[in-house]
Amino acid sequence: MRSVRGSSRGDREDRGWLRGAPPPWWVRVLPVLLLVAVGSATMATPHARDLGFLLGAIPPLAVLSYGPLMTGLLGVGVIVVLNVPATHLNSPGNTDLLTIVFVAALSVFVSYVRSHRDAQLNTERAIGEAVQRAVLPPLPDRVRRVRCATFYRAAQDGTLVGGDFFDVRAGPYGVRAVMGDVQGHGLSAVATVVSLLGAFREAALDQPDLESVAARLDRRLAVDSADVRHAELFATALLLEFAAGTAAVRVVACGHPPPVLLCEGEAREVNVAPGPPLGIGLVGTEPPKEITVVLGPGDRLFLASDGVWEARDAADAFYPLPERLAALTGTPSAELPAAVWADLVRRHYEVRDDVTMLVLAPEPQEPPDG
Repeated sequence: MRSVRGSSRGDREDRGWLRGAPPPWWVRVLPVLLLVAVGSATMATPHARDLGFLLGAIPPLAVLSYGPLMTGLLGVGVIVVLNVPATHLNSPGNTDLLTIVFVAALSVFVSYVRSHRDAQLNTERAIGEAVQRAVLPPLPDRVRRVRCATFYRAAQDGTLVGGDFFDVRAGPYGVRAVMGDVQGHGLSAVATVVSLLGAFREAALDQPDLESVAARLDRRLAVDSADVRHAELFATALLLEFAAGTAAVRVVACGHPPPVLLCEGEAREVNVAPGPPLGIGLVGTEPPKEITVVLGPGDRLFLASDGVWEARDAADAFYPLPERLAALTGTPSAELPAAVWADLVRRHYEVRDDVTMLVLAPEPQEPPDG
């Protein structure tokens, strides 16, 4: 769900109002406070009459926050204050008064246009969010015996989907999961994300092993970029399989950072067999190798995208994810991704890419009947 670049959610929302989002509270109350402050000051002392010029700014400021009706009421309020004897402002020249009336009327018109534009933008944003949520729907808390917890934050402001993707699916070969990172980020990468997720969801049902799933994803990228000159389309991916009847997990890495195993209060990177990224053509090259990791009761796997692994602090040092996870092993799985994000923000690490985190916690196998 953000570029982020180490900023807090409140900072992003405050900046977003300039692109159609609701303005922050201080922008909404500023016209009213200004009208009350100038009116009170000029009524208290005639020496404050020089502040009267500030009243001319109230209708344009109201346009940023209010609709035509409220903007018009504030404009009328300005004219009333100018003509009340107690404010000592009741002798403006005709030209000055006509200027204020014209500015107020123009502000009402601009507010009307802005309100209609905002309504159209809200409709388009709702449609865009529905499409993006269809691409990456929220994961359930559990897929068969595997509990899931996710965190997703797109690097490009105003988007819910970027260049990262993930999914967890149950099929005839067990529960399979994928996390990947497409070249680039933002809306330009969404088409590739859609293509890869579709290929994974089919392959998770059809292919007998993870190497075959990786080959299907690689072929999908190769086909998509075949007719595009200098496409250089590639993606990293991490594939996992929790087969039924076993306490182990199978892992295939295609250029993606390895998962981190949280076990008995410790956190360590899983020693995967690194394979080439998807899209460069696995045919004729050494294909990625599957490795098997035996899991004990309570063990969890933490998957993260480059946005987490490559976050940098002021000294240009990378975020020490395994070390920080070791300090957070007591955090429940459902809260762990958000806790890592909070740790990133608290330690002032600069995030330069989409951020995706996925916690997979398989429950112990039930003993077979008999």
